Amino acid sequence: MNSFNVKLDLTENFNNCMNDNFLFTHNPLPMWIYDTDNLQFLNVNEAAINKYAYSKTEFLQMKVTDIHSAEYRQQFLKNIATSQKNISFNSQCQHYCKDGKIINVEIFTHFIEYESKNAHLVYIKDITEDIETKLLEQNEVLQSLLNQLPLMIALINTAGKLQWANQEWERVTNWNIQDLQSRDLLSELYPEPQDRQNALDFIQSAKSSWADFRTQVRDGQIIDTSWTNIKLPNGQIMGIGQEITERKQIERTLKTQLEREQLIRTVMQRIHQSLNLQDILNTIVEEVRHLLQVERVLVYQFAPDMSGKVVAESVEAGWTTSLDIQIEDTCFRDGAGVEYYQGRKRAIPNIYEAGLTPCHIKLLERFDVKANLIVPILLEVGEDNPSSRLWGLLIAHQCVRFREWEENQLDLLDQLSVTIAIAIQQSTIFQQAQNELAERQKAELQLRSALAEKEVLLKEVHHRVKNNLQIVSSLLQLQTHTLKDPEVIKIFRESQNRIESICLIHKNLYTTQNIGQLDVVDYIQNLANNIMLSYRLGPESIELVTNIEAVSLNVDQAIACGLIINELISNSLKHAFPDGQKGTISINLHTVGGDIEMSVIDDGIGIPDDLDWNNTESLGLSLVSDLVTEQLEGSITLERHHGTMFKIQFPQLTLQ
Repeated sequence: MNSFNVKLDLTENFNNCMNDNFLFTHNPLPMWIYDTDNLQFLNVNEAAINKYAYSKTEFLQMKVTDIHSAEYRQQFLKNIATSQKNISFNSQCQHYCKDGKIINVEIFTHFIEYESKNAHLVYIKDITEDIETKLLEQNEVLQSLLNQLPLMIALINTAGKLQWANQEWERVTNWNIQDLQSRDLLSELYPEPQDRQNALDFIQSAKSSWADFRTQVRDGQIIDTSWTNIKLPNGQIMGIGQEITERKQIERTLKTQLEREQLIRTVMQRIHQSLNLQDILNTIVEEVRHLLQVERVLVYQFAPDMSGKVVAESVEAGWTTSLDIQIEDTCFRDGAGVEYYQGRKRAIPNIYEAGLTPCHIKLLERFDVKANLIVPILLEVGEDNPSSRLWGLLIAHQCVRFREWEENQLDLLDQLSVTIAIAIQQSTIFQQAQNELAERQKAELQLRSALAEKEVLLKEVHHRVKNNLQIVSSLLQLQTHTLKDPEVIKIFRESQNRIESICLIHKNLYTTQNIGQLDVVDYIQNLANNIMLSYRLGPESIELVTNIEAVSLNVDQAIACGLIINELISNSLKHAFPDGQKGTISINLHTVGGDIEMSVIDDGIGIPDDLDWNNTESLGLSLVSDLVTEQLEGSITLERHHGTMFKIQFPQLTLQ
């Protein structure tokens, strides 16, 4: 009978029930009557006693609210408060039986008067089975829906016990829920204690955020999964997850690639920063050990006789170092490792299954090696020779366990071996350059020493020449004291001035800081002043003006210029200013293009227009002409406007 028909039948038989105690007592449906004022039970029938397991006496000592579940009690009281008298109503709720069992019921209530009290007559129908059937149907629909989702879904209690899992969960983990009834779920999925504890903490936290785990499936394969939690009202946890192995593999590949590129950049930066090979090798082994997460990385260098030694090493604390240990390895001397000459690289997951020679295994056992990576370091012999020579090996050691290597790990070492080869060649070139530089510096030091000796010798020569010239000048000076003829004395004085101009050059050369550099400005200024003093003339009578550029003159040019200046100034002093006339003598020297231009100018009476100075009998002017054309290989011009100007131009030569 459905609930609608029950309500009709009950409505039609209200009066009959109240008028016939037999119908109330023996009605197959549970019935009771309670006081609407204090909710106290007033009467119950046999069906209610049997259904709820309370005796009639117990019922009559209870209130109707005592059998309502807490969830429905407030709603029940609200229904009573808002219901109108003589109006029947029905509702659904949950009741407690004496044994604690909860049943779902549908109740139909009608106002009556019972024993002079306002009361409710209640018919009860147990609909628990209907609800359970409905829930079962809903559960089947929900399970069907969850099984079709491309996500893993598992129902787990707070202790980590699996209650239910969908088909995707079973497919991914390869476990059947029935197989796990007698097994510990977390121990099977997470064999490592720490991983298992992390998973349990995540489940118990009921976090709604996503977390990634490394999960072991039934065949022992490790996959990557990501999970989130939903805490259900009954305290259970619904885990929602998905396999992310492919995504994680891509992430790891990208991470490895980035780390690899960063390592290459670090090494290349070190190469650019320093050509010290040892620094570069130390950087490589340290960075590779951390990147590959191995216990040891080393660089082994061969000697010409195929013996060898470890030249760089990075080793984790607690493991034997090989850097400072004498290694007696005769394997390579006996011909083992010939394949490395041909560029072979090896990834050995287990040294005992790689076909290694006994001597090689014994050497590896000495350093606790269980698996390793080996790549050769090959150097090009030369540009004209395409062959390579084996310089050494770059080796990574896994000591704590055997290990299956990834191809990209071997490729990384192979790429670094090329970088090492480049660094070795650059370091070799740098070392050769350093040796050549040291040799050059040594030769330069010897040359400087020789030059210093030569400079001392040259200064001594100039000093002796100057002294000898001064002796000649002094002899001429002494000779003039014995002469009476003024013309002869004049000739002696002019000769003495010529000697002094040459003497002054040698003095400047041996007193200068750099014997190859002649201070032309100082030399010409001193020369002109000395000539003026020899004629006992001061600036109050004849003013001397110099405009000298610091040009480069070799010794021969300086002597020629000094003699020319001596003759031209002397000539001006003798002829340009008669009868004590005052005037100015100017000396100019500067470069014009690739030539040197020198001029001696006075503002005196000038040379007569009818005088051909090129054919004069004057010794001084003849000497000037010869010096310009023969010694300086230049040209000389004479201008007679407002005095006299001799302009001399000659090519500039390098210092000798």
